[in-house]
Amino acid sequence: RKSNVRIDYLNIGGGLGIIYSRERPQTADEYASAVVPILKDLKVKVILEPGRFISGNSGILVTKVLYVKKTPRKNFVIVDAGMNDIIRPALYDAYHELLPLRKKISGKSIKADVVGPICESGDFIAKNRQLRIPAEGDMLAVMGAGAYGFSMSSNYNARPRAAEIMVLRGKYYVVRSRESYQDIVRGESIPRLLK
Repeated sequence: RKSNVRIDYLNIGGGLGIIYSRERPQTADEYASAVVPILKDLKVKVILEPGRFISGNSGILVTKVLYVKKTPRKNFVIVDAGMNDIIRPALYDAYHELLPLRKKISGKSIKADVVGPICESGDFIAKNRQLRIPAEGDMLAVMGAGAYGFSMSSNYNARPRAAEIMVLRGKYYVVRSRESYQDIVRGESIPRLLK
């Protein structure tokens, strides 16, 4: 403004974290107490982007255990979700808690890598994770996926993207259908080759 530049808006970004494991991010009230005194006299419209704070813990990715592979050096839990469904672990080693959809009364635990079916070294959801030994067909919840699941998913390796289901007051609704292989190739064409 001292340089005669008109400033009407100030975007302060996100700033509000979510709990992935044992973090203790500041609350919305704590954040407001810190920034409002700094911003209140600036005479600008303040823009805040609280996306993950709102949606991060509102969604989970549900995946099915396909196989448990035990080797002398390492154990693997192979699931049907892959890095195309939740890219954060592969992209920057992000942590997402894994919980069984059905609690087991008892059971031994295992340290394992939870990996997808894509056959890429980066296709993992968790590494060296301690969890109860799952059985083939068990369902696992990848927590904190609300801001990162579908919005960051892709059709990598020709994999259809997962459906999105909303659960509200004990009922569920399909809000986005699972993609089909036809959806993936829609818009493609094979050119006629010149003879």
